[in-house]
Amino acid sequence: MNIQMVFDQFPNLESEDLLLRKVELNNLKDVYAIYSNDHVFEYCGIIPKHNIETVKNMIGHFERDFTKKARVKWGIFTKEEPAKLVGIIEAMDFNQKVSMVTIGYFLAESSWGKGIASKAVNALVKFLFETVSVNRVQAEVMPSNGNSKGVLLKNGFLKEGIIRQATIWSGKGIVDLEIYGILKGDYNKGQLS
Repeated sequence: MNIQMVFDQFPNLESEDLLLRKVELNNLKDVYAIYSNDHVFEYCGIIPKHNIETVKNMIGHFERDFTKKARVKWGIFTKEEPAKLVGIIEAMDFNQKVSMVTIGYFLAESSWGKGIASKAVNALVKFLFETVSVNRVQAEVMPSNGNSKGVLLKNGFLKEGIIRQATIWSGKGIVDLEIYGILKGDYNKGQLS
């Protein structure tokens, strides 16, 4: 894993339809629209934030986490409307010993059902395998979150199992999680076909 490719400078990513770039304070209104929507976090371990100052502080925490080399949060923007943040995708838990990264993502409710999450995951996975040279990308999903599972399956992830009552998610208590993963070898095979 070439961790410097992630943390030396903020990695802006681009696909045919999307721009994944740093979340800035000028995105506060869009970030607040996401974080204050209870529906967005129905299946996440995140408690919605209904105070705009709290969300403003969180944007600073995104920068802090990046500086600490702990996690990267990209704002998801469409090329159609490049000034409007429509979601957030992140990479975290960089395990250099086994060359593994965990990803997570969520979209503004108004952007659901448009294929944006699938395209964002595709762009991030491509970056992690082709540029960062990780060997494994994984995601944890609540068993009832069918839409998120569909995004992962569409991108070549495999359901590897269920971790029963193994973690505490804020606002949810102790939950089961399904683990989805994709290996670099699987990704490379998919690229060739």
